[in-house]
Order: sequence, then structure tokens, then C-alpha cells
Amino acid sequence: MEREYDIIVWGASGFTGKLVVDYMAQQQGASNLKWAVAGRNVEKVRQVLGDRDIPIIQADSNDSESINALVQQGRVILTTVGPYARYGSSLVEACAAHGTHYCDLTGEVHWMRDMITAHQDAAVASGARIVHTCGFDSIPSDLGAYFLQKQMLDKHGVPARQIKYRPRAFSGGFSGGTIDSMMAMMEQAKEDKTIMKSLADPYVLNNTMRGLDGPDRMSAYFDEDFDSWIGPFIMAGVNTRVVRRSAELLDGMYGSDFQYNEGTLTGKGAGGFVGAAGVGLGSGVFAGLAAMSLTRPLLQKFLPKPGEGPTEEAINNGYYDIELLGLHPSDSSKNMRVRVKGDKDPGYGSTSKMIAESALALAQDDLPVKGGFWTPASAMGDALLKRLPQSAGVTFEVISG
Repeated sequence: MEREYDIIVWGASGFTGKLVVDYMAQQQGASNLKWAVAGRNVEKVRQVLGDRDIPIIQADSNDSESINALVQQGRVILTTVGPYARYGSSLVEACAAHGTHYCDLTGEVHWMRDMITAHQDAAVASGARIVHTCGFDSIPSDLGAYFLQKQMLDKHGVPARQIKYRPRAFSGGFSGGTIDSMMAMMEQAKEDKTIMKSLADPYVLNNTMRGLDGPDRMSAYFDEDFDSWIGPFIMAGVNTRVVRRSAELLDGMYGSDFQYNEGTLTGKGAGGFVGAAGVGLGSGVFAGLAAMSLTRPLLQKFLPKPGEGPTEEAINNGYYDIELLGLHPSDSSKNMRVRVKGDKDPGYGSTSKMIAESALALAQDDLPVKGGFWTPASAMGDALLKRLPQSAGVTFEVISG
């Protein structure tokens, strides 16, 4: 694929986009990259770049002609512009049509399903690799499960029949863009009942494969494998669907009856129960307020606006430490625990590096898949397991088993 640029960053003037540009600028010399940034407001993008000599392309997501011209200039489009259901559909359509690889940060499950249904055939025909969820949702989940299954197969010859994902510690903030995407998704779900139905389907991203997993648990329960009460995890509604799609796309690598769930560890005893119940209650209250037209504006007054996010200090001091447990299908003594750790705020400092490395993998690495809609693990699992520890401060290690 001969194009003027290896990678084009769409959304460089947004909060996460600025972090991606900073990271890409640091990687440019070592990677021999030809890359550019693109946006609707060229002057605003130029302010982000400062004195850095990076080409700027003007394009407008509401102008299909400019979007089609944009994607034909790059081998990979990296986009941070959300809500994706509002601003991203024409970009995905153009990439699928013109054979341009694509990665994003969406957590909008219903929109991903719509894009797969609408453009899978075009992506296969053109050779475009379309990869959603290349940030904190859902690379630690997707690559963590993939790493664990590789280790299980290498050591024990069989995949884990079930994987449990449990964040042990993390520190970071939310940006206005993420909150705006969540609000938009809840608003759309209230207006369109089919969206709510798809959000409740644990296998909504799968093509045909179904499994034993039910809806995400929103109530407190005790997990003896972690000796802790468990509450819901805020990103589980996205991450679990992505991991289950990977299980389908990876041709049986995870086994025929694979199960996967995510939850928040809150500790033992009465305090742990109260904590788990509180997480569930808080998640339900937020979703309810976000879905109601009367309370949504009130909620938005107290939350960051689009373009806002954590301070530089909070990003640099942030981190996450996640444990995944893989259950052996017949011998509990061969259960395996692995850890995924990140050295920056998960939603921004680490996310910006993960999507940048995903774009680099799409542009530079010899990947095992051709055109179509893929998950991070199914498209570039091995490439990212090498890239992320080397450059992005995201590590994967076996704890036991």
C-alpha cells in the first residue's frame, strides 16, 4: 500500500490526541515514520504542534469528500475523536472502502456492532484492518487474556476454561471526552431500545459463536479464588465483549466453552461487602442519571467537559495493577495467575501510548491477519506483547501456575 504517510492522527487537538502527538513525536526518529496530523480546524491543530514540523491535513467528519481524501493519504488512521457513534462512522466507512488500516479508542459497543455489520465485507475486499478499543478499554483485558492463554497452552497444553479479570489497584482521572461518550451512549440507548438490548447481550460483538456467559453481574458477590467481595467494574460492559470476540476470531485458541468476567476487588468481611455493594449502587445511579433527559444536564455540570482531563501530574503519577486468573479445565493445581501493569494514568497517559503502538504495529509489523474487523489480540496480539513492554510501560508477567 503506497501512501504519502504511514500514520495520520485524527483528533490531535483533543485531550487524548495531544498526548498521542507528544508520544508519536518522541517515537518518530527511532521508527523512521512518515506521519501527519489531521483536523477540522487547522489553526487549532497548529497550536498543539507548537514548533514541531509535522504536516497538517484539513478534513471534516461531516464532509465525506474530505474524509475520503484523508484516508487515501495514509496507510493507518489513528483516531481519538469521539463519541464515535456521532463522529466516527464516515471515517470507518472510508477506511474500509479504501484499504486504509484503522484504530480507535471507542467503548461504544452498539456502534462497533453496527460498523462490523455494515462494513466487514468492504474491509475484507479492500484489505483494511479495522481495530476498535485500542486503549485502556480494552487492551489490558484483551491482551491480558491472550497472554494468559498463550502461557496456559505453552505450559499445560490446554487453554483456561475461564478467566477472571480483577483490577487490584489503579489511579487516574476521567476526561470530558470519555464522559461525553458515555452520556451520548446512554441517551441513544434511551431513544433506541435496540441499543439497550445490544448493550445487554454478552456476545453482541460475536459473529456466530455463543457461550456460557450471562449478563454482567451488577450485585456484590464473594469470589473464593480471590478471597474478596467483588463489585462491578465500570469498563466490563466493553471489555468482556471484546475478549469474547477475540475468543471467536482466534479459531478455538480459547476453547469451545470459554468464559470470561471482570469485577472490582473490595476486600473481605463486612467492609468488603459494603464496598462491593456501593460500587454496584454507584454504577446504577450514574447510568440512571445519565439516561434521563431531566437529570443529564445537572450531572454534566459537575463533570469534566470535552477537551478537559487530568493534570499532567495526575497522568504521570497514575498507574494500574490488574490480576487475571485462568482456571484449568480439569486440575485446579494448574490454575494460572498473570499480572498486567501500566506506569501511567490508565485512561490517558497509558491509553495514548497503547493506541500509538497499535497504529505503529498496523503500519510496520508483519501481522497474521488480512482485511476485516479485528480485536487488538486477534489482529496484533504478539506484536503488542512485544511493543508495549518495550516502549509503552505496559507489562505482562506470570505470577503463578
